[in-house]
Order: sequence, then C-alpha cells, then structure tokens
Amino acid sequence: MNIDESVFAYKLYEMEEQYGKLQCRIRTCERGGREKIHSELEKAREEYAENTLLMEEKAKSCRSPAVTKLTQVQLDYRKKVDKLKQQVVSDLHSDESSPEEDESEAGMLYAEFAMDFATLAMQQALISALSALDGQKLQDAEKADNKRNGQTKEEAAVCKK
Repeated sequence: MNIDESVFAYKLYEMEEQYGKLQCRIRTCERGGREKIHSELEKAREEYAENTLLMEEKAKSCRSPAVTKLTQVQLDYRKKVDKLKQQVVSDLHSDESSPEEDESEAGMLYAEFAMDFATLAMQQALISALSALDGQKLQDAEKADNKRNGQTKEEAAVCKK
C-alpha cells in the first residue's frame, strides 16, 4: 500500500504540518524579539481555541458513541492541563523566588512536560496504528484463507503459487 493511499495518510500529514509549525515557530521566536513571540503566541492560542471549539462540536454532533467518547477524553485532558498549569506556579514557589520567577520557571517546566507528552503521544500513535494495521492484515488473511478453503484443491494450489 502506498502512503498516499494509506488509511493514516491524512493523519500523518496533519501531524507533519503541526510539527513543522512547532519547529518553525519556536526557532523563529528564540531568535526574535518579544513582539514576535507575543504575535506567534496569540496565533497559537487562537488555533488552539478554534480546535477546541471544533472538538466540542464534534462531541455534540457525532452519531458514533465511540468517537464522542474519544473526543470527550481529549477535551477533558485539555481542561485538566489548563487547571494543572495554574497549580504548577504555586507548587514551584519558594521564599527565594519572586512571583515572576515562579511563573517563568513554571512555564519552562510545563513546556518541557508538554514536549515529553507529545513524544509519548507519538509513541502511542505508532503502537495504535501498527496494532490497527496488524488487525486489518489478520482479517484480510483470514478472509483469503476462507475464500481459498471454499475453492477446489486445484484452485487452492494455484493460489499458493
């Protein structure tokens, strides 16, 4: 199967696009000034909010209970993370640091966590995709075997060659 024909081709494209944005924006902002960072941050937040709204609509309007549940898990994760980010600042506070330093350190810590989590998500995506493909190939093989078993011996012998 050609990657362009793959079940996962579009998802791989989306992931590649998001990773490209991540790389480009971070590298650009590391070299840029605060205005550039603020501009890119606002764009990213708008994209995130738009994506959240789309997910909420999907969860409400989807006819498939499985898709609705999976989408709701993603939405719940986002809410929990937003709440956790606020808690991290107070958890990091020490008498030797100012509130600004606490916020900065919490931001860096959370960014590192988010990147680690993205790596974990990629590993989970790989395992999920390979498991799904393996299951599909098994079904295809079983169908082929059943079809062959329904054939004459001569036809089955020709199929084996």
